[in-house]
Amino acid sequence: MKTIPEREKPVKGGIILKQTKLLQSGKVKSVFETDDIGRLIVEFRDDITAFDGGKKDTLKGKGSCNAAVSSFFFQLLEKQGIKTHFIGMLDDTRMEVRRLSMIPLEVIVRNYAAGSLVRNYPFKEGQKLHPPLVVLDYKDDSRHDPMINDEIIAALGIATPRELETIKETALLVNRHLSAFLAGQGITLVDFKLEFGKAGKTIYLGDEISMDSMRLWDKKTKESLDKDVYRFDRGDVMEVYARVLHRISSGGNYP
Repeated sequence: MKTIPEREKPVKGGIILKQTKLLQSGKVKSVFETDDIGRLIVEFRDDITAFDGGKKDTLKGKGSCNAAVSSFFFQLLEKQGIKTHFIGMLDDTRMEVRRLSMIPLEVIVRNYAAGSLVRNYPFKEGQKLHPPLVVLDYKDDSRHDPMINDEIIAALGIATPRELETIKETALLVNRHLSAFLAGQGITLVDFKLEFGKAGKTIYLGDEISMDSMRLWDKKTKESLDKDVYRFDRGDVMEVYARVLHRISSGGNYP
């Protein structure tokens, strides 16, 4: 692993956290070890990708925007009693998080039919799904994140039935809180992706919650307010991301 110069940053409680080795570099985020074995630093970069990395760009301010949105949502969910890996922000792009052993599942909650659900199954675009669907994908880029079921999860030893039940229940609880909050801001939560990990025997919500991992539509205009703007060249994605950040963080209901 590449070693980078250590950086010091005061954090809550006056503790100095030192960033040390690069642990992992993903498509849009980098994860660093620290001098505290139980804590990591996630850096949100300005990269954006789509179609399994087939389309990619670097957009100024994108990392700080997604970091701010993720921080906001993690704190909102923590107040509702949902355990997340979030500890605090070190600066505009670096987030201090609890170190987790990540579970290789992408947990997708769908409230309305869109995207691959419409391409692969006889659903109509925008069809409301009641109750919401929880879809599980096996997180493996080399296999293009194939859909997986409970039996395969058990056979691979990815999670126990009880752990899987906890993951699904938590995902639906997150959906309930985020859907209600975003509705107050004039935004429809169409679908979103979550990832989970464990610290000891406790399961925490990890990764990020941002426009990169959600599908959002304006309630009045049905305009896309997420990465679909970038995927399908529907406008200035950074203008849209900044607008979503403003709407969710301005306080009060959106008019």
